[in-house]
Amino acid sequence: MILLYFDPGLGAMIVQAIIAAVAGVVLFSKNLMYKIKLFLGLVKKDDKDVFDDIDVKDSDIDNKNTSEQ
Repeated sequence: MILLYFDPGLGAMIVQAIIAAVAGVVLFSKNLMYKIKLFLGLVKKDDKDVFDDIDVKDSDIDNKNTSEQ
């Protein structure tokens, strides 16, 4: 007969690992499904990428690079 003892620290670590695994699967599958839909041409033109709303000009990038030097 094997008796196991889980202290609160181990229990919290197990719960954290389960939550992290679920979050990782959800985020990975979302990205994977988007890539599959993109490959098959099922993504509508109305669907925007997260970064489509950000308007960065090449001159802004050049100014940042020169200011860092």
